[in-house]
Amino acid sequence: MPFCGPTSAGQPEVFSRTVNGDGACGGVNIVASVASRSYSSSVETRVNENNFERICVQGGMNVKPLVVERTNRDETIGINEESRVEGCVENVSCENLKGLNEVVEVVKAGKEESDIEREAWRILQKAVVTYCGNPVGTVAANDPAEKLPLNYDQVFIRDFVPSALAFLLKGEAEIVRNFLLHTLQLQSWEKTVDCYSPGQGLMPASFKVRTVPLDENKYEEVLDPDFGESAIGRVAPVDSGLWWIILLHAYGKVTDRRMGIHGHPLEIQALFYSALRCSREMLSVDDIVISENLVRAINNRLSALSFHIREYYWVDMKKINEIYRYKTEEYSTDATNKFNIYPDQIPHWLADWIPEKGGYLIGNLQPAHMDFRFFTLGNLWSIVSSLGTPKQNEATLNLIEAKWDDLMGHMPLKICYPALEFTDWSIITGSDPKNTPWSYHNGGSWPTLLWQFTLACMKMGRPELARKALDMAENRLSKDHWPEYYDTRNGKFIGKQARLYQTWSVAGFLTSKMLLENPEMASLLFWDEDYELLELKLELTMKTLVLTASWEFDSFLISRIRFKGVSKAGLRFIWEMPRECSSSVFELKWL
Repeated sequence: MPFCGPTSAGQPEVFSRTVNGDGACGGVNIVASVASRSYSSSVETRVNENNFERICVQGGMNVKPLVVERTNRDETIGINEESRVEGCVENVSCENLKGLNEVVEVVKAGKEESDIEREAWRILQKAVVTYCGNPVGTVAANDPAEKLPLNYDQVFIRDFVPSALAFLLKGEAEIVRNFLLHTLQLQSWEKTVDCYSPGQGLMPASFKVRTVPLDENKYEEVLDPDFGESAIGRVAPVDSGLWWIILLHAYGKVTDRRMGIHGHPLEIQALFYSALRCSREMLSVDDIVISENLVRAINNRLSALSFHIREYYWVDMKKINEIYRYKTEEYSTDATNKFNIYPDQIPHWLADWIPEKGGYLIGNLQPAHMDFRFFTLGNLWSIVSSLGTPKQNEATLNLIEAKWDDLMGHMPLKICYPALEFTDWSIITGSDPKNTPWSYHNGGSWPTLLWQFTLACMKMGRPELARKALDMAENRLSKDHWPEYYDTRNGKFIGKQARLYQTWSVAGFLTSKMLLENPEMASLLFWDEDYELLELKLELTMKTLVLTASWEFDSFLISRIRFKGVSKAGLRFIWEMPRECSSSVFELKWL
């Protein structure tokens, strides 16, 4: 008989499933009160067997996948929680797959797969992790020659995203659904890192399926999450929750189903903006008042964030010249140099590197400090999510094209440019031997960025750039056994500590291929400019449009426009007006 109860005090914190020796599977037990892993010396084990949640996943697409029971809890709370969890994933049945099957036929009707694509799919399938017979994710890397996998044998939230998109585009949604459901439950755990407990709702960085022996010929499969307590430097997984929301949104779009640092790095800003837009689209309309309040709160945050990034993170030749002429220590509400940036911070390489018709969003901004490096992920997601203006997004792709040799080299794409070297490397990285100049996160080249570059190019109508990068990568990835990253200024060498058969390198390649072959699918995964966020007061007269624009320090407040006949093209022209026009009322001929 399957063992259906909480794990004992000596076992790790887990989701647990009991499996008989013949492979038969019982229910799923999630012991929510176990606060630590028994093998972690820095964490105290706390178990209360009389107070736990049990979540049973019945399996199969024709049933509601989650049933929540609470023991020794308030019954009303238990009922509300059960309704909330079940309601967000209801109506998951084979009938719901009808629309998806039509999409699958479109994908399958494409050209015949090449040898490298077939190899990539074989590697990706081998990387799949199962939990009691059901797929729940892919390991970070699956090199058969590697004897010390470290944490590369775990399922990472961030790393799984390109794998998930590859499976979705191929019509295999089950693994993505299972991943979303299980990680959603993992986030509610109360983990302790030394004496610090992360906030409620933190998504784990990764998880691993572990096998725990029971009595006789029985064993137990457990899902063991890592919230950073085992990571190098004990780094909390800040971006995991943002990637989870973005993946949930993609899952809903493709399957047409609902389911319930220092400074201010551009990557986090762009992912946060994307997550907010995803959340707004997925809000339930059951309670109109609550929904409207949430939408209003999200819109306010989106409006403030988009203005802040567009206004203060953007640099091109004109902006750099403006910073070069900044006055410092300004004490005024009308100060031009709002963050007190010293002109000497402009790096010597920048003026000669940035093209006349290009620009980008800088990597970080805080008082008295600008990080002028080009960070690829943040700039690509700013394009995908429309965090940047249409004009800025086009200029960013112009820069990538103009600086192709620097950002693509022999293997796309540089994670950042340029690398930190000499004293900067010593001070900022602490002389990190893994992050030496032009290696790993310090200017390394990461093939997994291909799918995000492809999505950005397709949104901006530049698929030829994506194809060029993909052709370059295809010539090397298979021969080099699908490395995690590449080193040197031009990406000539396989990274000195790169894992081979890296799953997200494989998945990034496959996803890029399928996006280019299916533009209609790509359009589901990016956002156009949201003109409702542009808070303008318009007064329409007979032949003249009178515009009053109101600018504030960190938000551009724009009321909804409800004038008939005001086209999006007209609004786009208004948004991209010169900054100096914003302080006065002026007339614009409406042609």
